[in-house]
Amino acid sequence: MPEPEPPEISDNSIARAAAVLALGNVASRMLGLVREMVKARLFGASGLLDAFTIAAYVPMGLFELIIGGMVNSSLVPVFSDYAQKERREELWGVVSTVLSVAVVVLSLLVILVEVFAPRVAWLVGAYNLETPGLTETSIQLLRLAAPAVLFLGVSSILTGALYALKRFTLPAFIGAAFNGSIVLVALLRPDQISSLVWGLLLGAILQITLQLPALRDAQIRWRFDWQHPALRRIVRLYLPILAGLIINQAAVAISYNLATRTGEGSVAYMVYATTLYQFPLGLVVTALSIATLPTLSVQALQASLFAFKQTLADGVKMALTLILPATAGLFALAVPIAALLFERGEFLPQDTQITALVLRVYLIGLPFAAVDQMLIFGSYARKDTWRPALVGVISIIVYLIIAVSLLRTLGLLSLMVADAVKHIVHTLIMLWLLKRHVGGLGGYGLIPSSLKSLLAAGLTGLAAYGAASLSLILLPGSDLVSRLLVVMAAGAAGLAIYVALAWLLNIREALTLPQILRRRR
Repeated sequence: MPEPEPPEISDNSIARAAAVLALGNVASRMLGLVREMVKARLFGASGLLDAFTIAAYVPMGLFELIIGGMVNSSLVPVFSDYAQKERREELWGVVSTVLSVAVVVLSLLVILVEVFAPRVAWLVGAYNLETPGLTETSIQLLRLAAPAVLFLGVSSILTGALYALKRFTLPAFIGAAFNGSIVLVALLRPDQISSLVWGLLLGAILQITLQLPALRDAQIRWRFDWQHPALRRIVRLYLPILAGLIINQAAVAISYNLATRTGEGSVAYMVYATTLYQFPLGLVVTALSIATLPTLSVQALQASLFAFKQTLADGVKMALTLILPATAGLFALAVPIAALLFERGEFLPQDTQITALVLRVYLIGLPFAAVDQMLIFGSYARKDTWRPALVGVISIIVYLIIAVSLLRTLGLLSLMVADAVKHIVHTLIMLWLLKRHVGGLGGYGLIPSSLKSLLAAGLTGLAAYGAASLSLILLPGSDLVSRLLVVMAAGAAGLAIYVALAWLLNIREALTLPQILRRRR
């Protein structure tokens, strides 16, 4: 029998998939901002919110450790090998096996967390909370939130199958459903911190149910088979990722532990700033990298090195073209944006200043994180998971050394400095490894494009800062409308400058983006 033809590789399909994922990410990130706005209004930057954050981290961290990191590193590449129509029955057999094994493993994990909740809470820093009773509150919330890891795990496996089939639409919006559920339940019970956990559980369940229509042709059944060859491949690919994630999740737990030692509300400041920091990262880079991964996987399978490097270089250039002005704009408008989104109710003006400062330090590493994510996905497409994992271990060790050594000097900001250095180190090592193993991305126009984007972004940030300063003079009020007008005016000024500079500097990725997104097959 002749070998089946690989799926069509098309810039159009990548751009359309990226647009769908970007739209889903916009919805998710916007509702994520609304979620943080609701939390800020109801609970401010209080120790009570710290207790919830610590409790919610446990199931979310375990999910990332067991399943979350598996989706793009091993599930999508392995599922993609069975995604052709003639192998669809095999695909559902593999998905059934992975789901069955995951349900057993995750259920046992939930039981362990319920039994050992006090010890788990101690590891994350719940016993450092200063207000009496908060430690017990955090433990109770942890036990309530623990089952979320099971629902999130099942949802992610379904997402991996749909990504392999290039069915991006419904999986793109499950994050929005998750955040929207937290917002809705919190508003229904605004006086109870437990409402945030109930919303988290509801959102995790909705992530499963919303994907079921896209699986209408699926033949999923109970199939607990430890010996399935595809399962062994997935585990083999994921083991190095798991090693890196263990270090990473340990670092996150230590970060929360360290943050609780710098004063009440520190964990909350980290969460608020991280939400803003991750908005452009999720909107731009995650969408591009996930949409590009199936194409990179096919090109790697075909040993088409030139096409692989071209696709990867184009993805990196597009990511930088979009992430650099976003970084500059966020840096320039950190205070007005934080005030607009969070400063109401229990969130005070001094909380705005601290959140903005934390965000600005975080932003130093954002462009490196964008490039790094594309490089990691390129490694995953080549079935190379060991090297990114080892590099991750190195960067996490660097992070911990810097965070601990600077904690007494910089306090909470030591964690942000360490995070930025971590991304820089990881990116530089990944570029070096790429050059060693596939020859690097020289000759694909990456450096000229990056320099032009950097120049345009810098001037964009200055324009936004100047426009914000002028707007604050003209609109000194602290009401919602005044703050919104300040941010809109400054953002419009920055965007206008960037568009003009993109045309003057001939930044091809920025100029062709609208046409790419409007293309059809």
